Amino acid sequence: MDKLWKCEDCGKGFDYPSRLKYHQRSHTGERPFTCSVCGKGFTQKTSLMLHQRIHTEERPFSCTCCGKRFRYSSTLTTHQRVHSGERPFICSMCGKRFTQSASLLNHQRVHTGEKPFTCSTCGEGFTRSSGLLSHQQIHTEEKPFSCTYCGKSFGQSSTLAVHQRTHTGEKPFICSECGKGFSQSFDLVRHQRLHTGERPFTCSVCGKGFPRLFSLQLHQRIHTEENPFSCSTCGKSFRQSSVLIEHQRIHTEEKPFSCSTCGKRFRHSSALTVHQRTHTGERPFTCSDCGKGFTQSFDLVRHQRIHTGERPFTCSMCGKGFARLSGLQSHHRIHT
Repeated sequence: MDKLWKCEDCGKGFDYPSRLKYHQRSHTGERPFTCSVCGKGFTQKTSLMLHQRIHTEERPFSCTCCGKRFRYSSTLTTHQRVHSGERPFICSMCGKRFTQSASLLNHQRVHTGEKPFTCSTCGEGFTRSSGLLSHQQIHTEEKPFSCTYCGKSFGQSSTLAVHQRTHTGEKPFICSECGKGFSQSFDLVRHQRLHTGERPFTCSVCGKGFPRLFSLQLHQRIHTEENPFSCSTCGKSFRQSSVLIEHQRIHTEEKPFSCSTCGKRFRHSSALTVHQRTHTGERPFTCSDCGKGFTQSFDLVRHQRIHTGERPFTCSMCGKGFARLSGLQSHHRIHT
C-alpha cells in the first residue's frame, strides 16, 4: 500500500498526516509539549506524560513475580525476562542471546569493531554512549554525585549506587545456581560462566576461549610477545601491571602482607595465605589416590607423579627422566 503523506525533507512516507506532523519535528527541532517542572520539551504529548513520571515517581507497572514496580510497560517486559530466562535477541555471529535489542546491538560491536561514540576532546571512540559519558568526565573532572556515607564523589549516579553497596553490604544480584550474591549485575553474569562453562571471548590466533575479555587481552600478549609494563630499576618487562608491581618489591624490599599470628611479612598475598596454613594446619589440596593433604597445589602436582610415574624433566645428554627439576639439576653434575 502506497504511503500518501511524504516528508519534503527526507522523502519518508506515512499512512496518516498526524504521523507525518510528528516526524517533521525531527527536522524542525520543534518540541511543543513542555514539562512544567523542569522545562524539558517533547515532540509528542505521550512522551511528556511518560517523562512526568520521573517527577511524580509514579510506577504503575508491577512485576507479578517479585513486586518490583516500573514507570514503563516496556521496562517491565524486559525485567520479567530475569525471571523467565527468556533471551529473544540472538547474535548472528556467535549465537549469544540477550534480553534487550539494545544489548544485542552493543554486543555486535565486539565483532564489527564499531565505535560510533567519539570524544570531541581527544578523539577516543567508544562502543556505548555511556562509555563516552564516563570518559568525558576525565576532561571536565566533573563529579556531581556524592556518597552520603563517606563523601566520595562520582561522575555517574549508577556508579554512586554501586559504591554505596560497599557501605550497606547490599548484594541484590543472586546466582540461581549457588545462591551467591553480587553488588553488580555484571559480576553476576561473569560468575555464572563458572556454572555454564561459557567462554565467549575467543583468541583469533589459537582458538582458546576465555570467560572475560580482560583475560583474552592478557593472553593475546603471548602471541604478540608484548610486555608493555617495564621496571624502571632493572628494565625487565611484564605483560601485566600487577606482575610489575609485585616485581618492584624485590628492589624496594617492601613486604606489605603480614601474618597476624607471628608477624612474618611477605611480598605477595598468596605467599601469606600459604604461610598461614602452617599455623592453622589446613591442607586444602588432597591426593585422590592416597588421601595425603598439601598446603600448596604445586606440592600436590609434584606428589601425584609418585602415582602416575610421570618424569617431565629429561636430561638432554642421556635421556634419563626425573619427577623434579632439582633431581635433574643434581644429575647434570655426573656429566659435568
